[in-house]
Amino acid sequence: MSRSPSFSVKSELSVKADPDAMQRWVLAFCIIRFDLEQGQLIEECYPPGCLTQEEELEVAFSSFPDSVSQHQNRSSIHDCIFFFRFQRHKHSKQGNGTSSEISEIDDKETSSTPDEVKSIRRSRSTDISKSSKYLYGYVFNRQRHDERLKRGGEQKSVVILSHGPYYSVFRPLLQIMGPLYFDIGRKAIEHIAGYVSLWPSPVPGKLMELPIGNAMLKVSLPPAHSLPLESGISYEESASSMAPFLPSNPSVPQGLFHDSDIFGTFRGLLLQLWLLWELLLIGEPILIIAPTPPQCCEAVASLVSLVAPLLCSVDFRPYFTIHDPDFAQLNALQEGDKYPPMVLGVTNLFFLKALRYIPHIVSVGSPAPSSSRVTIASRSTGRIPAKQEGFGLQQLSLKKFSPSSLFNAVKLRRDGPLCLMTEHKEAIWSTYVATTKPDTSILNRLIDAGMSPRVEESMSVVNNEILRRHFLELTTNFLAPFGPYFRATTPSEGSSPYADPPPLPPFNADDFLMSLSARGVGKFLSKRMRSNWLDLYRRFLKGPNFLPWFQRRLAIAENEQHRLWRQARMKTDIHLLITKMPELEIVDCFNAIERHLLGEMQLQQSGRAISDSAAMCQKLKGDLQVVFNVLPNDMQQLLLLNPQRAALLQGSSSPELTKLPGRPSIQVGVVSSNSPR
Repeated sequence: MSRSPSFSVKSELSVKADPDAMQRWVLAFCIIRFDLEQGQLIEECYPPGCLTQEEELEVAFSSFPDSVSQHQNRSSIHDCIFFFRFQRHKHSKQGNGTSSEISEIDDKETSSTPDEVKSIRRSRSTDISKSSKYLYGYVFNRQRHDERLKRGGEQKSVVILSHGPYYSVFRPLLQIMGPLYFDIGRKAIEHIAGYVSLWPSPVPGKLMELPIGNAMLKVSLPPAHSLPLESGISYEESASSMAPFLPSNPSVPQGLFHDSDIFGTFRGLLLQLWLLWELLLIGEPILIIAPTPPQCCEAVASLVSLVAPLLCSVDFRPYFTIHDPDFAQLNALQEGDKYPPMVLGVTNLFFLKALRYIPHIVSVGSPAPSSSRVTIASRSTGRIPAKQEGFGLQQLSLKKFSPSSLFNAVKLRRDGPLCLMTEHKEAIWSTYVATTKPDTSILNRLIDAGMSPRVEESMSVVNNEILRRHFLELTTNFLAPFGPYFRATTPSEGSSPYADPPPLPPFNADDFLMSLSARGVGKFLSKRMRSNWLDLYRRFLKGPNFLPWFQRRLAIAENEQHRLWRQARMKTDIHLLITKMPELEIVDCFNAIERHLLGEMQLQQSGRAISDSAAMCQKLKGDLQVVFNVLPNDMQQLLLLNPQRAALLQGSSSPELTKLPGRPSIQVGVVSSNSPR
């Protein structure tokens, strides 16, 4: 089997793996074999002991295609790449906090109401691999059919476990590592782990060059504002998120799975993309069924990418099996019970019966021909090949009305999703009526290139860019009315930058909806939405995506405001400022400068200081001394009674009282309560 790019192993150039450095990207490499007697078995796990027994079982069961989804493919070798996501078990030995601590934090976040966002809990930067709530498994699966073997063949999977949604990284890595493992065995794990250990730390939103042998992976990582907080990304690191403003550079990723194949996945359902966008926006439960794991995980990834730059807080599972611990809870739901907000990608038709009350079912993809050999083909020029299974070529779903198409649509709805048990069809079953109208001008720009695979590939790249740009613009405009709540302010002319900045506007859901109803939703959305567009905002406010996104954006705005006021302090001429102040304000100014100086010094001591912290400390010390010099002698003596304060002022020459022109000396007998003791 051909591999691209080529990868050669030279023993004299072997790189020793560093498990600690590897953890920045990879939690573990696993080799899993399907044993006819014992089922799925983990043959190798490097480094050993990093998973609980429950997690090992879940990884093993999720790393093989369902038998129902194989469609009796009798080719000699069949390779496929897909990925899954599962929730880490509460009693996992990984992590700094206990399961009860993690649950307590989650409960506090989810129990908040969108009516009044009063307090924001800033996340702390922690080791990502220790704080992840979810794990991602990236799978290279090989099915080898050989009539000489028992049951006519064997299955084995190479799995990369990671804490990050880095499909753009691990898909091309598996295209190297998977075939290499089947060529040289365990040495492949050692070599790949060694090279991964040399990679720099992930930088969200950046194009990274990651060496792997004689190859170089050039991949763009999802931006920080799209990564869940349990991935260890702090609000400070997410300050690059500027939504709800449309980004100027369309090539920069704005959300998760920015290179997923929206067009290829939903080609037969293009008119329904706006319905799917709304369903994910408001957090409705969706079941996506496809013939193969690569197709269903690509569909889930594409759907999640539609709501960029919104932080997607819906629980998405690219490949979900009946062995997942969450299945039992979902299977127990009866008619009328509410499903949790999630997107499930499945291939096993049993889910159509087990989850028959889920409100939205989407069927995508096409069954692979029984004799096809899957080849690894590049999805875009100049890049590592990224797509393992192709989607069947079909005409664009822009058919004109005809009696037969109406009859087929009515029949499809009448038969329901159980009709997939006999024949796979691309369809959507949902009673939800979308507020957003399909944008036919966007659909008319899409290119249908015919049957040439090479032209097909280029066509998909162009079409994906058109669709992704449109939905990015659609989501950005939908979020735009929240913009005033994130507007950072700067000190007004003549005011003191040492005072605390004013709080950002408080948010109240009822007031927001009333104001939005009065002023309208804007030209872009008014042309694309029906008259009941306010209901969509109501659903969004009550859904799972709003509060985490709003809290994240509010914290980013607060950090930006803090940066602007800090910058103003750096530029302020303290002599000019205090000449305009009443005497009592000078004392408050002294206390404020002292407070900011102590804060900077604490940041330095904790190792969290920013690059110009030393210069800021020097500036604040100078400002503190200037303000101290204009205070009356009795006030100076009183302030110096505090040893910490005296230490801040020491080193200066014996201060002399500097009277401001036209101003009598002040008599203050009590130090401000804001002054540190």
